[in-house]
Amino acid sequence: MENEELNMEQRVVREVSLPLYSSKGWIKFLGILMIIYGVFMAMTIVGIIIAWLPIWLGVLLNQTANRIEQAQISGDIAAMVRSQNSLSTYFTVYGVLALIGIIGAIIAIVVVISTGLMYNIPELLQENYY
Repeated sequence: MENEELNMEQRVVREVSLPLYSSKGWIKFLGILMIIYGVFMAMTIVGIIIAWLPIWLGVLLNQTANRIEQAQISGDIAAMVRSQNSLSTYFTVYGVLALIGIIGAIIAIVVVISTGLMYNIPELLQENYY
């Protein structure tokens, strides 16, 4: 009876993890791209301050892919939960970064409009710098 329940749990975990498992190659690919992006970002003076973010996001994606593979192969519910936790952390961090970017863009637009820089753009475009 207990063995039957365990097999049922493993089948459920395998079935639930199948969509992520089928995308595991893309998840790893994006994780590696994020890590490479972070490394290139670290090569710049300004980028070195925030280069850890894409590297961390890439590591989270790779952890997700590895854990979902483990869950699919073994039917381990704990591995499935860990993979979803990694993916949840990835989306939370990425969402916060997106909000920071949107807020920064809005602030930049307000500053540009309020300082009158938008008014001078047609004059700057008409000047001949040759």
